[in-house]
Amino acid sequence: MSGAYETINPWSWQDQFGFSQAVATPAASRWLFLAGQGPAAADGTVVSPGDIGAQLTQALDNLETVLAQAGSDLAHVVRLNYYTTDVDALLGVWPLIVQRLADNRPASTLLGVSRLAFPEMLIEIEATALVP
Repeated sequence: MSGAYETINPWSWQDQFGFSQAVATPAASRWLFLAGQGPAAADGTVVSPGDIGAQLTQALDNLETVLAQAGSDLAHVVRLNYYTTDVDALLGVWPLIVQRLADNRPASTLLGVSRLAFPEMLIEIEATALVP
């Protein structure tokens, strides 16, 4: 159990990647559905073209900003969808994700795509969270 929900993991191989196979939430919950958060500065410009680690950090920062505005945080995220134009590069910096999520292990999906909203974007992260 992490926070207000239960993680469901029939296996343990996913633990090294910091996610769960499924997450069960309480019946009476307030949900927050976040749009994809990418490596954009406050003015909307894409930061650090070509640097997946810096772009991932900015996308996670943006995710945390939106969560905080809604009264939530990374500990209450129950699902993450990662979209990237370079799966191998993202896997190379995956420890940044595990570190940022700390003990939270949301259900997650990683998708390789040919392009994101802006050509210089390498990563975008969608989230579903509970609002405590």
